[in-house]
Amino acid sequence: MPQSTHDRAAELHNLAAHAHAAAATAHGKGDHLTAHELSRQAHEHSVNAHKFVEDLAKDAPISTRS
Repeated sequence: MPQSTHDRAAELHNLAAHAHAAAATAHGKGDHLTAHELSRQAHEHSVNAHKFVEDLAKDAPISTRS
């Protein structure tokens, strides 16, 4: 079954949130190199999610409701 576009957008945002949480945990444990890498991954996931949603909005039909 194909994944809906909304589910995909939510998945990308959840990946970013998970990476942010893991980075915070690593930082709290003093593992700054791991925290930095996880923060980089979180940023990458966030950018991908943002781009995906922007592309969806660009391709979506314009509503005629006022």
